[in-house]
Amino acid sequence: MRKEMRQMLRDRANLAVGLLLPVMLILLFGYGLSFDVKDAPVAVVLEDGSPAARDVVAGLRGSPYLSPVFTPDMAEAVTLMRNGRVGAIVRVPSDFSRQLALGQARIQLLLNGVDSSTASAVEGYVAGAIGAAAQHQADRAGGPRGTGVRIEQRMWFNEANTSTWFLVPGLLALVMTLIGAFLTSLLIAREWERGTLESLFVTPVRPAEIVLAKLVPYLVVGAIDLVMCLLAARLLFEVPMRGSLAAIVVSSLLYLVVSLLLGLFISAVTRSQFKASQVALLTSFLPAMMLSGFVFDLRNMPAVVQGISQVLPATHYMGLIKTLFLAGDSTRMLLRDCTILTLYAVVLFAATTRKMRKTLD
Repeated sequence: MRKEMRQMLRDRANLAVGLLLPVMLILLFGYGLSFDVKDAPVAVVLEDGSPAARDVVAGLRGSPYLSPVFTPDMAEAVTLMRNGRVGAIVRVPSDFSRQLALGQARIQLLLNGVDSSTASAVEGYVAGAIGAAAQHQADRAGGPRGTGVRIEQRMWFNEANTSTWFLVPGLLALVMTLIGAFLTSLLIAREWERGTLESLFVTPVRPAEIVLAKLVPYLVVGAIDLVMCLLAARLLFEVPMRGSLAAIVVSSLLYLVVSLLLGLFISAVTRSQFKASQVALLTSFLPAMMLSGFVFDLRNMPAVVQGISQVLPATHYMGLIKTLFLAGDSTRMLLRDCTILTLYAVVLFAATTRKMRKTLD
């Protein structure tokens, strides 16, 4: 481990990538990036079971951008939104039909601000679908133009309605992936190319000890980057941390370990720095950017691509860290995703240790 630490400190270029590039990424993405994402499931709470109320929300079924999920009460709808299973809640109050007859009916729309761009799109789609359905209903009744239905919108978890609040937590996944898989993918491959790994094989050190020794220095670098990202999120971009800091740190370090082990495994398999860097880019950083939910809403992707995204560790960490930052602690999600990340860590550690057995074949 001391040897790895000295070697890492001597390699100034690698150290600069590990410490300076994350700062550049969080500043560039945090200040200069914004996305438009559309489509999300919508929970519908019908407190008024009258035909008029059902006809109005029926417009949600006809929209190609919305997938309504009817729930019996608000408690279940709120649970679905806190767990990230719906992007909004449409609530039809119990006095809707009576107020509609007076021309002043109201429908409540609650938006999940964890993904602000999706929330903005959903707001427009829901307003358009309900407005069209209500107008069609008024036309059939021979009433005057104008629906008499007003949508009262409220943004949950992102009251500032800014994309920065959901982009900055997602940057943690990119930084952890960069420090983990991309940097450590060169470690073992470099030693194979230089012939220095053979000198380790003639010592009493075991393969598991070699893996741990190479893991720890970059775990320290990743922890420093994690602290910088958390400070930037809170002080520079004023992103709220509604979940516990302990949960954010533990889940982030767990994902960092997975990324580090993935990079070491790639390095042990390829035994070439060029191949290792290319494989790490294609199997870790790019998927973390494109298929984890950071750039695109996964619900918009084909089923096959959604299935592939669920295999990626970054997908589980991305959804968890955004929820911890903006929505608060979700015990069910925390246990589920941390368990998945722990399984990845165990499997990758075993696979890397096996590839590091003391043979020159």
